Amino acid sequence: MPDELMPIGEFARRSGLTASALRFYADTGVLLPAEVDAATGYRYYAGEQVERAGVLRRLREIGMPLAPVLRVLEGDPAEAVRLVREHAEAVAAEAVLAQRTAAELEAAFGGAPEVAIGAVRGPVLAAAIEQVLAATAVDPGLPVLNGVCLEALPDAVILTATDRYRLSTRTIAPAEAPASSWAGTVAGVDLRAAVPEIRRTPVVALRATGHRIGLGAQSCRVLPEEFPDYRGMLATLAAVGTRVTVGRDALLRALEEHRGSDIELRAAAGGPAPGATSPPAVGDPAGGITASGELRIGGTALPATVTGTPCTLHFDPAILHPAVATAIGPELLLDLRGPTQPITLRSADRGDLTTLAMPIHPRNGAP
Repeated sequence: MPDELMPIGEFARRSGLTASALRFYADTGVLLPAEVDAATGYRYYAGEQVERAGVLRRLREIGMPLAPVLRVLEGDPAEAVRLVREHAEAVAAEAVLAQRTAAELEAAFGGAPEVAIGAVRGPVLAAAIEQVLAATAVDPGLPVLNGVCLEALPDAVILTATDRYRLSTRTIAPAEAPASSWAGTVAGVDLRAAVPEIRRTPVVALRATGHRIGLGAQSCRVLPEEFPDYRGMLATLAAVGTRVTVGRDALLRALEEHRGSDIELRAAAGGPAPGATSPPAVGDPAGGITASGELRIGGTALPATVTGTPCTLHFDPAILHPAVATAIGPELLLDLRGPTQPITLRSADRGDLTTLAMPIHPRNGAP
């Protein structure tokens, strides 16, 4: 066997597909092995096939049938994008239809009466849903982590999600104050499918009916599991030792340009270090903000307002980047509590968004 080939078991581990799935895809002509031993029938795969197998796995995860999967894998990039978009739109349409049908059936079977719980502006609600969905996780053992806690209060609508390493909570002002308070954990997959229609609706009426919540014309499941006591967790956080105000766009750009398996974040009061290159931040007409310190992302120094003690933390890019990317408004306020404590990222614009992100140990990458 040539050195560059690997047996089906190893290829299964590297591609994320099971050996039985690989045999199925080989027998259907979608992913053929690079070589089959004529005597034993053992199948061997080449290293360059791992990427194709990964794309295949992701296409099947979104439910794409084999015929279009093969067209995606064999076609040019433009054709692949078109096919994936068409499939996603079809799946979303089916989900909307299923939600409406389920709501109608529930009403027909004598479900609980509908309760009006206020209204919010559609574009603002759609953006808030997308922002907190970044902090959800798919965990069969804990389905509540793929849900969003929605709370309708007299003066605010609050959406909260967590994957145990991040927690995002978004507060928006209601367009119509709730007649009564309501809280429940809404299925994240239903919210994701409902976002396009919600965004197109100027004002979305919120109404609860049994185990579902209506968002305008959309109906989403309410999960039976209780959402974690995030307020209790927030109340037990350690005191803030360092506070940083920095331009959101400048910080996001530094994170996107960073190379490395972890991100070192250092904050210190006082002027920037001699010779530091500081890209302009947002806020000042001249292109920068008044800086009484600096925030360093790896080797990049950003002008910032820093109070408190110097602090250095390390983050997994997959945790920190979404927390910054979903922030709202031009400025971001960072509350640092030490290298092993969660960092709080706060921003405000038509409401506020608060996200907690856990740092990692720089040696092993564990939270």
